[in-house]
Amino acid sequence: MKDSNFLKENNARHMWHPMAHPGEQMKAPPVIISSAQGVRITDIDGHETVDAVGGLWNVNLGYSCDPIKQAIFDQLNRLPYYSAFAGTSNDPAIELSYELREWFKEDGMVRAFFTSGGSDSVETCLRLARQYHKIRGDHARSKFFSLKKGYHGTHFGGASVNGNNRFRIAYEPLLPGCFHIPAPYTYRNPFNESDPAKLAELCAAAFEDEVLFQGPQTIAAFIMEPILGAGGVIVPHKSFMPKIREICDRHGILLISDEVITAFGRTGDWSGARHWGVRPDMMSTAKAITGGYYPFGAAMIGEKVAEVFESDTSGAASIGHGYTYSAHPVGAAAALACLAETKRIDPRKNAAARGLQMYEGLRALQAKHQIIGDVRGGHGLMSAMELVSDKAAKTPDLASGKIVQKVAYENGAMVRVSGHNVLLSPPLVLTSADVDTIISALDAGLTAATA
Repeated sequence: MKDSNFLKENNARHMWHPMAHPGEQMKAPPVIISSAQGVRITDIDGHETVDAVGGLWNVNLGYSCDPIKQAIFDQLNRLPYYSAFAGTSNDPAIELSYELREWFKEDGMVRAFFTSGGSDSVETCLRLARQYHKIRGDHARSKFFSLKKGYHGTHFGGASVNGNNRFRIAYEPLLPGCFHIPAPYTYRNPFNESDPAKLAELCAAAFEDEVLFQGPQTIAAFIMEPILGAGGVIVPHKSFMPKIREICDRHGILLISDEVITAFGRTGDWSGARHWGVRPDMMSTAKAITGGYYPFGAAMIGEKVAEVFESDTSGAASIGHGYTYSAHPVGAAAALACLAETKRIDPRKNAAARGLQMYEGLRALQAKHQIIGDVRGGHGLMSAMELVSDKAAKTPDLASGKIVQKVAYENGAMVRVSGHNVLLSPPLVLTSADVDTIISALDAGLTAATA
């Protein structure tokens, strides 16, 4: 390993970073994280902070989970790689497919298609949704619906159903046939409706109205996050996802639950859809499936979809889709160990309790700092605060987030800024004291931004 001077001199000089301007990164190089332990990360200069980002929503079990590390080591010695394309498989992938069926039984999932991450899993669900309808003879069903403010990864399919133009405009034209309806976002919505239940009705009605306009016979699927993550931790009213499920069923449209963030305990349960009592037709998963220790994901297939594929005799169900690293044996072994450890410690209760503590702490900061327009969360460990320059006009403050992030980091917490939202998604194993550290660090950051 090169010394720290070499690393600092070459930081952002030869590598472009995701979601960043290359020129700006060269002028102000990113923090170099060199080590981690528990829920804390340490940079190259020895500065330690609580990781309130959880890597990127994915390090649910923290950085010291030895069973996952050991499983990766053992599998590398046994079988570091082999393809899972037609004709071959591997031991851990087979075992993991069984484990995931049991894990998501309550959600109605019966099959897994393994991927390298969340964007891959979304892309797989979109493709299989179109193929499902073609197998059934509904060749016109190719369109997709999603929510404004929703986030579904960075592939062309995922970017096309993304509901935030920050991830779209530079890459348009995107996939045709993708349509977006208003999100049940009480702080900002075109109906000027602040009542969550009424807003859920209005958004669901907007979906059905557009379905009827487009023609139900042309629509393949609706994809949504049960709780919108990167779009600002938008928590729908409990009636919203069931309403969408009912409309989809009535018009023959598949419902894809994007659980890349919300599965495996982040929301205080094993899936986000369970909070709303909904069984989707497919689920995209990744992130916490290995706790961030290995790139891996799974598109989970519901019974209705699986039956259509597996009963086909025409050949239309042959899957012409896959990735070099689908069902990677090391990734599958990491996932098995991660799920076993997740079951053993069962972080759902702690995620719910610490999530509520964090939400209440953010509400207290909102009362103190005029710069905070809205605070969202309360369902597990995913929270957000929205920064505004004018509270009455709800004018987005796109400048203060970087100050909040920098000063919070100096005061002991790594947080994430996306647009004018400060996002929090720490490991599920953090303590009450860790939450206090995060809130205190944010308080310092907000004070600095206001000053």
